[in-house]
Amino acid sequence: MAVFTDLSEADCGRIATAYRLGSLTSVIGIADGDAETTYLFRSGRGEFIVTLFESGAEPFDVERAFQTMETLSGAGIPCPATLRTDVGAATITVAGKLVAVVGFVPGSRLSEATPGKCHALGTCVARIHQTLGRSRNRVPLGLPTGPVHGALNRDNVFFVDEMVSGVINFRFRHNDVLIAELAEVILHWAVTADGTLERTLVRALLAGYEDIRSLNEAEWRAVSAFVMAAAATVFARDGRLTDLEAATQRVFLSAKNCIEEIRP
Repeated sequence: MAVFTDLSEADCGRIATAYRLGSLTSVIGIADGDAETTYLFRSGRGEFIVTLFESGAEPFDVERAFQTMETLSGAGIPCPATLRTDVGAATITVAGKLVAVVGFVPGSRLSEATPGKCHALGTCVARIHQTLGRSRNRVPLGLPTGPVHGALNRDNVFFVDEMVSGVINFRFRHNDVLIAELAEVILHWAVTADGTLERTLVRALLAGYEDIRSLNEAEWRAVSAFVMAAAATVFARDGRLTDLEAATQRVFLSAKNCIEEIRP
């Protein structure tokens, strides 16, 4: 999140009116990474996150994200509350940008991974997969596929104490092999500075996930390879090309050793 587009007082008033936020008491720009402009609006009704999409999002993209959050919230999975206009629209256009508003999510992003937080995250990931994938498909190798969040990194999950308090940013939802997303979560949340995986965190993530959805034999066999694939993607995106093969091999061997010790 960041501020790339300034809002005038009139712009803020138009947003508050469209989404029935009430009289605004403060408007604060949030300068925190990302590629979109984000504000915190405060009013008598509460606190709201207002996003101005700088990257060419379409109303359909935001509507699908809203529907996803509404489905998950209905199942008790912590997501931002969605706000719609009088005609039920998820978005309006202000200052030449598409705008959406959601409720403020309590908690904070992770500063240090712990087994308790990773167990809670694993459970949350499985609940997302289970809720969105009521009719799940399988690819020929026996790996279940279905809707996934698409960006369950440390920027998009909030915690209060050891519990997940909110999952945000559902614009990247797509269909994929479920174990591929779980492998990405393992990489993002359990990798150490030397490029290996912290075994206690991997164990906690998988235990939390399996509390809700058990992995099948094909998934247990494949998870290490998917962790390696996730690592290769991250390292290549970060420009780590000179040691790409060695780095991904190190992650793979670490994942393989973890899985061999953990799997039932």
